[in-house]
Amino acid sequence: MNAQETSTRFRVEGMDCAGCASKIDTAVRRLPGVEEVSVSVVAGTMTVGHKGADLAQVQQKVTDLGYRIAPLTSGAPKEDDALEGMHGHDHGHHDGPWWQTAKAQLTILCGLAVAAAFALEAFIPAWHDELFILAMLVGLIPIGRRAMQGARNGSPFSIETLMTVAAVGAVFINAVEEAAIVVLLFLIGELLEGIATGRARASIKALADLVPRRAQREIEGKISEVDAADLAVGDIVLVRPGDRIPADGVVLSGEGAVDEAPVTGESVPKHKGPEDQVYAGTVNQDGALRVRVTAAAADNTIARIVSLVEEAQESKAPTERFIDRFSKYYTPGVLLVGALVAILPPLVTGASWDEWIYKGLAILLIGCPCALVISTPAAIAAALSAGARQGLLMKGGVVLEQLGKINMVALDKTGTLTEGRPQVTDIVAVDRSEAEVLRLAAALEVGSSHPLAKAILARAKEAGIEPIASSNAGALGGKGIIGTLDGTLLFLGSPKAAAARTPLGEELTARIGGLNDEGKTVSVLIAGGKVAGAIAMRDEPRDDARAGLAALKALGADIVMLTGDNVRTAKAIGADLGIKVNAELLPEDKQRIVTGLKADGKVVAKVGDGINDAPALAAADIGIAMGGGTDVALETADAAVLHGRVMDVANLIRISRAAMSNIWQNITIALGLKAVFLVTTILGVTGLWPAILADTGATLLVTANALRLLAWKGQKR
Repeated sequence: MNAQETSTRFRVEGMDCAGCASKIDTAVRRLPGVEEVSVSVVAGTMTVGHKGADLAQVQQKVTDLGYRIAPLTSGAPKEDDALEGMHGHDHGHHDGPWWQTAKAQLTILCGLAVAAAFALEAFIPAWHDELFILAMLVGLIPIGRRAMQGARNGSPFSIETLMTVAAVGAVFINAVEEAAIVVLLFLIGELLEGIATGRARASIKALADLVPRRAQREIEGKISEVDAADLAVGDIVLVRPGDRIPADGVVLSGEGAVDEAPVTGESVPKHKGPEDQVYAGTVNQDGALRVRVTAAAADNTIARIVSLVEEAQESKAPTERFIDRFSKYYTPGVLLVGALVAILPPLVTGASWDEWIYKGLAILLIGCPCALVISTPAAIAAALSAGARQGLLMKGGVVLEQLGKINMVALDKTGTLTEGRPQVTDIVAVDRSEAEVLRLAAALEVGSSHPLAKAILARAKEAGIEPIASSNAGALGGKGIIGTLDGTLLFLGSPKAAAARTPLGEELTARIGGLNDEGKTVSVLIAGGKVAGAIAMRDEPRDDARAGLAALKALGADIVMLTGDNVRTAKAIGADLGIKVNAELLPEDKQRIVTGLKADGKVVAKVGDGINDAPALAAADIGIAMGGGTDVALETADAAVLHGRVMDVANLIRISRAAMSNIWQNITIALGLKAVFLVTTILGVTGLWPAILADTGATLLVTANALRLLAWKGQKR
């Protein structure tokens, strides 16, 4: 019987470099029933695709390698408690202070043992070798155990193997002091690496911690405190001033400023009122808000960000895959070179065996691939985390790497380049003043949820007008609306429907034609049988659309608009923004154009927010969903701009290029330092201590350089 393939996710504690992930991957992949393994160092997770595999055996295998592991189920609040109770090995738990980890305690113990060896040697010099061998064994026994477990589970050429061979070899050539210090320096390097990785991991955990644990739920007017994780779609919660909003939702009543910086990176608090969207983790600064929950805890904005970032870190970029393949051949190559350096000169030229074995052991230490292997994942993890903090989500290292190559951006209009809702742009006074035209139009629209009605009511509110609802209001299908205010019969509708009631006049007709040419929708107001005036509305470009498009052009990208909207409106917006336009397109038309651009050799990004954009998003080299877009667009896209800024499309390209530059800097540092010390070791200038310092130093430099990306902010305007 062929069991159906399933996927199980685990939390793995104690991984702090790509070498750890590689060992776990290799060991678990060899187990019967395991089909696929994906390990993320920074997320601290392992996903196993399996057909009938023994999951207890999977966990035991990872435990044998010296790591803590527990199944990870969505919404399991006690997962950390479970991990705390598990038996620890050489790899420490990173949630507490670094000095409380098993790895830190081993390093401190080894340091004390080396210090004691130096102190006791002054009193009992005859025991010199024994003292330093004992000090060395404090650190080397756990390292050697890990090397043996790695070899037994398919990773014979691990960093621990190189370290063990070098340290034991140093003892045989009577370099016992150096052997003890080399082991200590190796442990210090590993500890610092773990602290650095913990920082990157903490940046993701901090996102999850934005959501408050408790919420004030309202049921039939009564408020009770509940776990935020228990909130369901449709629940009503009260958010007091100063509280974090516990769930994604829509404001039912109340007004106030909400600080969205933790989620979207927006520095200025946004005013929120009835029907406005709010996000979990944002801060209500003033005024109590009643919010209707629109997403359960597992599906809210923060949960989706964390999930996307963790999934992304499990998706390797082409550069990272190349480094992984390279290191598989590199480590055995280093062992071979070290052996040849140790053996050939004494055999061929009769040189001193001790001198050349010493140099061979130093080469083993120089050759530790840790810095090289971590150069790419550290930068990718930092870039993905920094992007998420600015509201830029990318589904993996492949996407992050590809974004920097974009040279053609195809953007949707409605909801992408524009706000996605009409705004009043012009008020034309004829028989009444502009303010009166707006007041009477608003009176007809009170209580309506139509987008044009909302635009008129919003403009009235801006003007300080409190509209009084008209009486006997009603819609005339496809023509407009009528009502009575203060005994005056009002009509608001299309120019054609208005002209059927009363002549518009040549001047107004010409003005309406001009407004239509600008892509604006015009409604004419008739009061008491006379033309009172007209109101023009248009879905206006986003505030940052011009700056965002200019930034894309500055990055070397060509721009085209692909929209299903009518030609006149699209061309008006395109002329306003200075970009090429393709209008009145069906979803398959957008997909066809994107495919054609790719065929012309362009690396295409498609940016959109609707269901009709999904085919083109999937067809593009990179699909980018705008924030607030449909779930279909978000699922189909490779990246998402949470805050919906056009500038953030350019920021995606910027962070990609910053990450790739950082990766190549890291690779240069890692290989450059090794090349220098390889030459100086063979020439006899440097020995074991400088060799391990070079390896530890390179790892720290590479990690520190990668962590610089965590401070990346992007361009706001």
